[in-house]
Amino acid sequence: MNQQTDLRGYLPPKLPLEQALETKTVLKKTISANVALARLNGVTALIPNQAVLINSLILQEAKDSSEIENIITTHDDLYRSTIDQTNLSQSVKEVQYYGEALRKGFELVTQNKLLLTKDIVQVQSILEKNDAGIRKQGGTKLKNDQTGEVIFTPPQYEIDIRDALANLEQYINDSELDDIDPLIKMAIIHHQFETIHPFYDGNGRTGRILNILYLVLNGLLDLPILYLSRYITTHKSDYYDLLQRVRTEQAWEEWILFMLDGIEQTANQTIDLIQKIDKLMSETATVIQQKSPKLYSKDLLEVLFVHPYTKIEFTEQAMNVSRKTASTYLNKLVDLDILHPVKMGKSKYFINTRFYQLLSGKLPNE
Repeated sequence: MNQQTDLRGYLPPKLPLEQALETKTVLKKTISANVALARLNGVTALIPNQAVLINSLILQEAKDSSEIENIITTHDDLYRSTIDQTNLSQSVKEVQYYGEALRKGFELVTQNKLLLTKDIVQVQSILEKNDAGIRKQGGTKLKNDQTGEVIFTPPQYEIDIRDALANLEQYINDSELDDIDPLIKMAIIHHQFETIHPFYDGNGRTGRILNILYLVLNGLLDLPILYLSRYITTHKSDYYDLLQRVRTEQAWEEWILFMLDGIEQTANQTIDLIQKIDKLMSETATVIQQKSPKLYSKDLLEVLFVHPYTKIEFTEQAMNVSRKTASTYLNKLVDLDILHPVKMGKSKYFINTRFYQLLSGKLPNE
């Protein structure tokens, strides 16, 4: 690396890349990843109310993605924060910001059918709750958490960062610029974004949101429900090692295979989760219909699964009933052992116990 490059940091290659990436191994893995992703997109039809999946899975992704950055929350704290905003820890707030940023990105991509630099900046600003925007000053270096050793120096000058982002924006939105499979492109886009490292903070989480938005943009997902963060957390050292090896050794094949494997594994895990949610909703409906047939309604069932932790106000609003009626409904569900009541100060909330156990990985095998 010459002195000028040292001062400027590592400048990522222009996209599209010149080297051939669709090796036999990559193409084989691309096929299986696409099959899993298509199955996932199809299985979402099992749950007609999109809010059931979006609410629960976005929270899970927000938790897992934040955990990569050592922002740790419990499932209980996370779901309780959906019904009570008082005395939230900073970690819970960070996770909520992530969910808010993901929802905004999904809204922008769905409406505009584009994914622009300004949209990515807006997502990051919601995530970080500041308007610092794209880095304007040098000095950013990525270091080993344990040793403090500098591992990577991203582009240092604002003009280089903006040039690289403009190239990335074109690559994301112009399908004719590179005719390789969109899943391979997603892997390239993610690496390129993390290498540009355009923000002072929040690059990792913004980049993981970008993965989801790109799949939605290309019609591979109707809902933003494929979340790679748990896969990355599980393989964290490999993830960071491969990010760097692409820069130093051009290890693109290994990187792309890693990301494709993540897509396939995560899609299959999410399919399994959605099928379990559908089964649990059916079982819950059956219990209510058999034990308290007058109580059952589709709207009431959906309240229980849109909000794993719910309260009287949610039921009032969703079903357009009085507070007294909503309270009666929820307390009857307590009697049926579907909900578990919890006192919180002067108020009370209700946990859909089995749904909470399912989402937190604690539901006993049956």
